[in-house]
Amino acid sequence: MTTRSLPTALLPASVKFTRERQGLWLMTAGGVVLGTVGIFVQEAYQHPLLTVWFRCVFGALALLLWIAATGMLGALRLHGRSWWVAGASGCLMVLNWALFFAAIPRTSIAVATVVFHIQPIWVMIFAAVFLHEAPSRRQWIATPVALLGLVLTTGLLSDRGAVQAFGNDYLVGLLLCLGGSLSYAAVTVLASTSKAIPAFTLSFWQCAVGAVLLAWVPLVWGWPGQAAAWAWLAGLGVIHTGLAYAVLFAGMARLKLGQIAVLQFVYPLAAVLFDWGIYGTTFTVVQWVGVALMGLAVWAIRKPAA
Repeated sequence: MTTRSLPTALLPASVKFTRERQGLWLMTAGGVVLGTVGIFVQEAYQHPLLTVWFRCVFGALALLLWIAATGMLGALRLHGRSWWVAGASGCLMVLNWALFFAAIPRTSIAVATVVFHIQPIWVMIFAAVFLHEAPSRRQWIATPVALLGLVLTTGLLSDRGAVQAFGNDYLVGLLLCLGGSLSYAAVTVLASTSKAIPAFTLSFWQCAVGAVLLAWVPLVWGWPGQAAAWAWLAGLGVIHTGLAYAVLFAGMARLKLGQIAVLQFVYPLAAVLFDWGIYGTTFTVVQWVGVALMGLAVWAIRKPAA
């Protein structure tokens, strides 16, 4: 019998340590890769719906190849209620990506990504309202802290308000980003009601639904005119959906929930650093305080109870 067939709790300490270390590297790598999503969106310079369609098409193809290579094609079959969950979550994921991609040029990669990561707050609220899952005392305390952090991160309370500095389009971008985080939270809650669907299966069907749902978009907005744009768009599907998801799924399988909760902050942190290094976007001290408050609060909400 190989160690792969043993439950994690029964593995030797050295093997568990190796698996956790691999998981940490995989989750970190996946988060860093996802942190470059905004760069690909900016450089492709296409209509948000066209960008989403290309991500769905190339993402579905990349995930299908990965699933076939790992011998798990049978897991793509859906039964009963799973079809409804896959279809609904696919529509919500399309909405999430479209709003997020539209928000990036109106704000910045850094601001849009950090604001988007308020979504665990919405997940907690949706779960309480629709699934009747009572939030813990820690979660109730963390919620206003996270919302305060969100307000500070937007830059609206800086010495020179972001709306004054960048115009009303900035405020529109923030609202788009909040809408994207709400739709992603809805995807998370919906997926939690059908735990029988593996994560990679749901991701594939979300992309497949998006590819069909937005098949009309290239006919309206046209096809990219430059090879570079095709490359950036293909990267969103192959790299940020196929590769990144495969790496993250592999990492999550090796880690505890508490470790996963902390490592999910690699994505927004990487996005902030890439935006600063490539486009020169910087945060004010007030915004950094907001990022810290949001990070602390969201970590408290995600961290499993002892």
